[in-house]
Amino acid sequence: MTNKITQLFNIKYPIIQGGMIWVSGYKLASAVSNAGGLGLIGAGSMYPEILREHIQKCKKATHKPFGVNVPMLYPDIEKIMDIIVEEGVKIVFTSAGNPKTWTSFLKEKGITVVHVVSSVKFALKAEEAGVDAIVCEGFEAGGHNGREETTTFTLIPMVKEQLKIPVIGAGGIASGRGMLAAMVLGADGVQIGSRFAATEESSAHQNFKNTIIDVKDGDTHLTLKELAPVRLVKNKFYNDVQELYLQNPSKEKLKELLGRARAKKGMFEGDLENGELEIGQIAGLIHEIKPAKDVLEEIISEFNSVKMLIFRF
Repeated sequence: MTNKITQLFNIKYPIIQGGMIWVSGYKLASAVSNAGGLGLIGAGSMYPEILREHIQKCKKATHKPFGVNVPMLYPDIEKIMDIIVEEGVKIVFTSAGNPKTWTSFLKEKGITVVHVVSSVKFALKAEEAGVDAIVCEGFEAGGHNGREETTTFTLIPMVKEQLKIPVIGAGGIASGRGMLAAMVLGADGVQIGSRFAATEESSAHQNFKNTIIDVKDGDTHLTLKELAPVRLVKNKFYNDVQELYLQNPSKEKLKELLGRARAKKGMFEGDLENGELEIGQIAGLIHEIKPAKDVLEEIISEFNSVKMLIFRF
């Protein structure tokens, strides 16, 4: 399978594993890259030197291309970018910030840059900033989302209509059928997060992995929009947030309830009651924890079989 995305990243399949916080360490990234996709290390939950360690271990675990996902709203961004350059990382995905801030710096170092967006407006700004491709992510996705609440399948064709650079679809994609649908709508490839969170190589706590495969449709919700919109599993912490909303709280009150390290507590430490459990709506389609290689191969197999079935007509 050869297209703009496989050529851009020098990979076998146009599948990118989302660089999720507390989930995407070197074990998951290298497993996906070794299987033919593009693995991403999630820098958003790592101190700079921990990121360096994961990059070095990933280079030993795979000789295939891999990248780092950097949410630009996190602290220590300068140190993180310096480490990425020092360690010779060739692919960087940026999100949650202005792409103009770091794109030129990275491109000057010969790094391929991709920016994650939630609207046509921000997609055009990213293209103008000089990125090599964009990820257009619908609000079905887990974790932090755009405020527009635009769904993946409406966002992909609207972005594709306006942009000249390659487009990667994300949000609500966890199967070969979903991948094919996204590409029919105009995506050149797909980024998949939730499905890879429930793999053996994911660094998420086993409690969280078990929660993912138990989630049904309607069990997640986009909330905390006044701070940074985030899709969460409906647990005790989520219910506490909803109860606070009944009091018409200020931003300060919401921040006070959120506190620090909620996502770490839930996703990495396994506190299913008080932690923040970030996962996408598509978790309702995830029923088993498997090796990342098996997940990727199943997606490609289903993609090819459904493609043959559909295009016979």
